[in-house]
Amino acid sequence: QVQLVESGGGLVQAGGSLRLSCAASGGTFSRYSVGWFRQAPGKEREFVSAAVWFGGTTVYADSVKGRFTISRDNAKNTVYLQMNSLKPEDTAVYYCAASDAYWSARSLSDGHRYDYWGQGTQVTVSS
Repeated sequence: QVQLVESGGGLVQAGGSLRLSCAASGGTFSRYSVGWFRQAPGKEREFVSAAVWFGGTTVYADSVKGRFTISRDNAKNTVYLQMNSLKPEDTAVYYCAASDAYWSARSLSDGHRYDYWGQGTQVTVSS
């Protein structure tokens, strides 16, 4: 059983940056694919980014491509989401998720592929 805890959210002005962290405990973290999702008020949860555990392939939603970067430090059992050039429309609760199955990078955009979820961290971008 893997437990995930996000941190690093907060209030930032448009154009600013934040780095989210997701600390994992339990399981062999290096063998988990990880993803970030977000949910804004009144909207459905949407995919942000994912990293496949084997080969290091990463994938991004078009809305964040070129601004956000996912990375992981397996020694620290932590995955990060570096968010630059933030926009008000990036405001949402951000969740990290993990899967121990063999999914392609493209399929990791589907939240149903994940087995474990964190509790979320709020990101608010002011205009």
